[in-house]
Amino acid sequence: MNTPVTALVSPEVHTDRTVTFRFRAPQATEVDLVGEVLRGAPPQRMTKGEDGVWTTTIGPVPPEIWIYNFRVQGVDVPDPGNPAVKPTPPGAAMSSFVEVPGDTPAFYDVAAVPHGDVRMVLYDSKAMGVTRWLWIYTPPGYDRSSQRYPVLYLLHGNGEAQNGWVMNGRANIILDNVIASRQAVPMIVVMPQGHALQGANVGPLVRLSGETSMFSPRFPTDLLEDVIPLVERTYHVRADASHRAIAGLSMGGGQALTIGLSNLDRFKYVLGYSAAVGGQYADTSDLLKTVLSRPVQVNQALELLWVSCGRQDFLFQNNKQFADALTAGGIKVTYHETEGAHVWSVWRRNLFETAQLLFSDDRRR
Repeated sequence: MNTPVTALVSPEVHTDRTVTFRFRAPQATEVDLVGEVLRGAPPQRMTKGEDGVWTTTIGPVPPEIWIYNFRVQGVDVPDPGNPAVKPTPPGAAMSSFVEVPGDTPAFYDVAAVPHGDVRMVLYDSKAMGVTRWLWIYTPPGYDRSSQRYPVLYLLHGNGEAQNGWVMNGRANIILDNVIASRQAVPMIVVMPQGHALQGANVGPLVRLSGETSMFSPRFPTDLLEDVIPLVERTYHVRADASHRAIAGLSMGGGQALTIGLSNLDRFKYVLGYSAAVGGQYADTSDLLKTVLSRPVQVNQALELLWVSCGRQDFLFQNNKQFADALTAGGIKVTYHETEGAHVWSVWRRNLFETAQLLFSDDRRR
């Protein structure tokens, strides 16, 4: 009988930071290791043993959390021996994570500090016409406190779901750590589903019609008219622009920038990480015309406008051009370039760094 304790050991991270992967497929004729863990290298063919287990060892691999799959007869599958899985919505293959530790714990590793909660919240979306999930992080001590908290609305990327920032990004652990070290103020983090989808496992499947783009035209209404009112009537929050931030990665970065800059009366902090803006992505031409026509008012309304991207990211030029246009028009923007491609290692650090910049009014109190 197979049980979790008798599962094939994969991945196995060795002390020299080499990593061994194993996959049981006795009838397969070819199995490759693929994914981010190879750091740009082509698929690595695995070797089949007499017991039907395919094996390969790579590295040493730099300390980080890496994504990988097994490609079996041309089909990508996650590692069945690994509980660390990257969740995805329909249309994207699920992947596995492997963490290669450094000499000291990383900012995204759990530490001996108080922990917040992550709550799964169902709500009926009038904008979407279906029942959907929110994941909401509440900081340590929330249930015992009468304090009212600021809120960060944190948006995921294309091919992910509302659980992405926790399961893939470890947002809750990052927030626990920066709050415990007093680098960030305690805050609530609301993580909605950015795609126009019914929540998983809530009833018979309902598919929404009329959706043709990565960017759902229904989502801004869902966020502004369904999600934010739900949060503000249910949780102990400070319901004003000075205590609301909106941030996101990739698709979510495009949503955060367009929604935030279009609703300056609602958000004083607007942040895009590797945002999908310009070109075939979010059309920001009209938005730029609007904000550039009133730079004084925009600068007065915002405490922080943040645009960041990795230099190896395919969206690097789009983000640079967007930030350059804002700067040329007199808009105050914090533009931050890093090393890295379109990967979670960049976005985890973006969250770690920017969480420390949010809600300056609360920091001064």
